[in-house]
Amino acid sequence: MDMLLAIFRALGDPSRLRILMLVRGLDLAVGEIARVLQQSQPRVSRHLRILAEAGLVERVKEGAWVFVRLGPAAVTAPVLTAVDALAGADVAASDRERLAVVRAERRAAVEAWFNDHADGWEQERSLFSREAGVEAAIVAALGGAAARLGDLVDVGTGTGRMIELLGGQAASALGLDRSPEMLRIARSRLEAAGLAQARVQAGDMYALPLGDAAADTIVLHQVLHFADDPAAVLAEAARVLRPGGRLLVVDLMPHDREALRDERRHVRLGFADEAVLGWLAAAGCDAAVAQRLPADVAGQLGVTLWLGTRLPC
Repeated sequence: MDMLLAIFRALGDPSRLRILMLVRGLDLAVGEIARVLQQSQPRVSRHLRILAEAGLVERVKEGAWVFVRLGPAAVTAPVLTAVDALAGADVAASDRERLAVVRAERRAAVEAWFNDHADGWEQERSLFSREAGVEAAIVAALGGAAARLGDLVDVGTGTGRMIELLGGQAASALGLDRSPEMLRIARSRLEAAGLAQARVQAGDMYALPLGDAAADTIVLHQVLHFADDPAAVLAEAARVLRPGGRLLVVDLMPHDREALRDERRHVRLGFADEAVLGWLAAAGCDAAVAQRLPADVAGQLGVTLWLGTRLPC
């Protein structure tokens, strides 16, 4: 009875109902919720405390940011079913329109940063990891230098390094990126490497320009921390995988380098294993940690490789 009353009290405020509908499909930063609701962050934080006490949302601190997501499905699923049945109309349509604007602004800022920094991207990557060690781990995770990778897709290919590294093991290799400047450099790189079976083209990681079950191997190398919805990115990648195909995610371990949000447009400060493995499982993959590469040099960040294998539909 106490839990039921707490839920009803939490939903008795229009702002709290709006927050619940906003985060039902997407983790959001508190500041983003405040912008959509056009309320102060302290006021939104009070609403979130009440929702969290009722088990309707969870707050996850990541550096100076706090991300908000739905609470356990045992609590939220029946509540959302009731809201959908009783509302009659989409109670959060206008909020989602404002959220789309907020997200579009953030993605545009990331894209502009990539275009501005394309020429120095290799140096940027080397700040975060021992690149030679990471690349060796990538090859090993996919079965070694003699493994055949089938149709390979590199999501967020940047300057094409993953295609250069792995393209010789693939029947076909496609690099996708939203940045025209990155693609320009990648094309030159692949031409110089003589990879006739490789190409690059514009592509959005949230809406890959490929049909279902079109790829055997997909790589996301240092891409996910730029995503405002990592779960959606992995679900879209899994859609493109054939049954038995492999999805390799290479990204940063959790860290507290808050300055990277502004300096390099990182949205997430690395990832815990349980988060990535959970997203891969939800996307229909059997997932495991392939390798961890903790930082061993001052100023560098640790890297984890997670490998998902697409289960039969």
